[in-house]
Amino acid sequence: MSIIAFTDYLLHEKKYALLTIKAYSKDLGDFQEFIASEYGEQSLQDLEYRQIRTWIVFLVEKGISNRSINRKVSSLNSYYKFMVKIGEMESNPLAKHKALKAPKKVQVPFSEDEMNSVITALQCETDFEGLRDRLIIELFYATGVRRIELVQLKVADLDLANKTLKVLGKRNKERIIPLIDSVVQTTKQYLEVRSSLDNIVDETFLFLTKKGVKIYETLVYRIINDYFSRASTKVKRSPHILRHSFATHLLSQGANMNAVKELLGHSSLAATQVYTHNSINELKKVYSNAHPRSKKHE
Repeated sequence: MSIIAFTDYLLHEKKYALLTIKAYSKDLGDFQEFIASEYGEQSLQDLEYRQIRTWIVFLVEKGISNRSINRKVSSLNSYYKFMVKIGEMESNPLAKHKALKAPKKVQVPFSEDEMNSVITALQCETDFEGLRDRLIIELFYATGVRRIELVQLKVADLDLANKTLKVLGKRNKERIIPLIDSVVQTTKQYLEVRSSLDNIVDETFLFLTKKGVKIYETLVYRIINDYFSRASTKVKRSPHILRHSFATHLLSQGANMNAVKELLGHSSLAATQVYTHNSINELKKVYSNAHPRSKKHE
């Protein structure tokens, strides 16, 4: 019952996405199964850190990555914090736990040439799916929206007269993102062919399949992977890499980090700073090419 109360709290108070809540529930369920097999039907509230540590060691021995283990422990930690908050526990057994060391993943963004190559190739698309895919890619690159945010976009979120887009982000936080002229133009073309679909089921949603129903996340992933596999040799070709490219290219061109933070819908600058890695590398190239004391000038 306490887990149900916890997931209700995540949904109604913390405003977490359903997929996030599902992941938390699975982590807690897996932990509960392990505890039952090792220690019998023992309440999670009665556990000590040494018992939780047995589970962590079990995960390590299974070959689960430290990053994944940290995420699972984070789910459990959030649960215990909730139990302390509602007075069901006096203290959190994970209060002094230190996360396992995990290597930082450096996401490699698409280059400007790769982006231009894909967008240029899509310029000739005039049918429904072609224009839809083109707008999806242009919107990702022009706004930096998350995949789930794009899937949930509604026609009413567009304000083409003022060239803006309203996006509903994490924890139902709204943000307004400006649209560049080329995206506005593609949007108008897409809306025109969209209106000619034989049957529209999900009328309010912006992006639809040919059957007139709202697109889904795996389809968006396939679209991005398909088009960019023709222009890029990068191993990872996903919507998140487009978001990464958006942020990196803005920062490389001198955009203010606080402005990029607002555009991305981040709650803190720390989340935005992960995108500075590649822009710093770009600055190093410029510095090396331009500075009179660099090796290229010697």
